Parts: sequence; C-alpha cells; structure tokens
Amino acid sequence: MELIKSTWIEIAEYLKVSDGIIIPTGSVEQHGPMGLIGTDMICADEIASRVADKSNALFTPPITYAPAEFNMGFPGTISLSVKVYRSLCSDVFKSLERHGFRHIYIINAHGANLDPLNQAAKHLKVANCRIKSWWDFKTVNNLRDKHFGDWEGMHATPAEISITQVNNRTIVSSLADIEPEQLSKKYIKEHSGDKHGSATEHREAFPDGRVGSHSALARREYGIELMNAAISAIQEDYLLFLKT
Repeated sequence: MELIKSTWIEIAEYLKVSDGIIIPTGSVEQHGPMGLIGTDMICADEIASRVADKSNALFTPPITYAPAEFNMGFPGTISLSVKVYRSLCSDVFKSLERHGFRHIYIINAHGANLDPLNQAAKHLKVANCRIKSWWDFKTVNNLRDKHFGDWEGMHATPAEISITQVNNRTIVSSLADIEPEQLSKKYIKEHSGDKHGSATEHREAFPDGRVGSHSALARREYGIELMNAAISAIQEDYLLFLKT
C-alpha cells in the first residue's frame, strides 16, 4: 500500500489495524561506467514496495537525496549535507509518529546514510525505529559471495547493479570490463559507511567511479536472486519488529 497513492481516510483505516510503516532511502550518485545514478534509490524502493506488498504494509516514497559529497567529482551526483539529511529524516519520522505510527522500518541502500539515520531516530519520543540495509542479511551476503566474491568491492558493486537490471536497462561499457584494483580488507574496514576523502581525492583515486567493484559481473538473473533473498529476509525482520 503506497502512502502517496492513498487518501487520508485510507491511512486512518490502516492505522486501526497496523502502526507499522516502511521507508526506503538511497542516494543519487554515480555508480561507475555501467551503474545508474539512481542505483541506491532504485534498490531501496523496489525492495520496499515488494516487502510492503507481501506484508500488507504501508510504504512511503523514498528519501532519495542523501550525503554523497565524495562523489561530487562525477557529473550527475546530487549531495545533501549530513545535517540536512539528518534533519529531513528526523522531520519525516516525527511526522509519522504524530499520526500514530509506532514501528518505523527503514530500508537503506547507501552506506553514508547510516549515521545520520541513527541520529534522527533518537529524536523519536514513543515510536520505535529499525534501520536495515538490504545487504545486512546472511542469505543476501551468501549470494554476493557466491556470484562475485572479492570482486563485490565497495561501490558500484555487481550486486546492486544486478538488482537495478531486474526492472531497468542494462548498460554495456568497455570501461567496466576492465578489472578494477581490488581493495584490501583493511581499506574496506576503514572506509565502511562511505567514509571516503574529498570529491577531488576520490575522483583521483577511483577515476571511473568504481571502488574495488567489478561491475561487469552484474547479471539480471543474479539480481532476481538477490532481490528475492532481500525481500524474504526483510519481510521476516519487519514482521518480527512489529511484535516489539
């Protein structure tokens, strides 16, 4: 059930039977030579809509724009400051809380969102908020390891691009066919949550936008597997969350 395609009367009726709501959030940023700029938003929104359908849940439009300053060296990226994103999320959460929603479930698809999302959730007075990225679940990560191994990398990953290919165009790029430099485990640990340098430094270090990710390994059939695994795991987690 989509919030924006409902009337206020329908939302009031929904609240009589459920106080849960799902919010997808991603980003608008470059995803390498064959990844769509809206990759994160697409992943979060499509997974959220499917989870909501299977769970008879209400879901909101995605919180689309997000902090992505490190990717501003690539045309098309739109970045919010952490302060603005945190404030936006806080206002969305508090609006829903005022209407009676008590279980706010976030489906995230952008690493840099996590800290401000957690900070925004702290402003809630009575509602509970659970924040999960679509890759948080073992069944999903087993598939990422199976299909891509160390080539999954950190950004413009073949997993996320595979998911976008399920319902969107597949881009072929000779640049993406070139193997990127693989990342060390130390680098991945130190830069988790999209803790990268300035836009200039990031563009110099990763000139085609990929961060250790071999995007060309993406396949639509892998995307279907990954999406189904994420949907099943998140639906189970959401239904358990409603019981808290």
